[in-house]
Amino acid sequence: MTVSWDLLISTAGGVTATVVGVIAGGVVGRRGQNRQWLQGTQTAACERFLQAFGALEAELREAFLDERRPAVDWGPFVAAQHSVSLVADPATSAAAEQLCEVLEDYTILFHGRQPTDLEELRPIHTALGEAHVKFVNAARHSLDASQQHLSRSLGGPSPWRGVESFYARADRSLD
Repeated sequence: MTVSWDLLISTAGGVTATVVGVIAGGVVGRRGQNRQWLQGTQTAACERFLQAFGALEAELREAFLDERRPAVDWGPFVAAQHSVSLVADPATSAAAEQLCEVLEDYTILFHGRQPTDLEELRPIHTALGEAHVKFVNAARHSLDASQQHLSRSLGGPSPWRGVESFYARADRSLD
């Protein structure tokens, strides 16, 4: 019994194409799963970072307005920083670092004293708002490059006019 070369070549070609297709499908599928996992992990890390930042910024602002030392729990913020550093792209990481530097300037404002000068807070408040928006935009872009940049984001430092109006009140109570 003789085997036709045409039949042998077409069978071998079919088997080869099937094997290559299975391997290529596995590679493409795994790459897609990895991208999906990374995007979900990046989203969760950025959310934790922004939540921890919000709690920290609110406590620093309230302490300034109440003219008291802040009672900051740094643990959640530091943990959120580590989460972002594991999965962030370079732009998001740089924006997070800038935000952390401004927060450090804010905490230095309290170092060994009770600050009461509203004009001392203004440049830090402005820098904090800018760094917050920069981080949000970098994170949004890293998650989906088609997202447009925001000029102001929800959350983060309150508008300066709110700080000024609160500070101008006679009783300055949060109640």
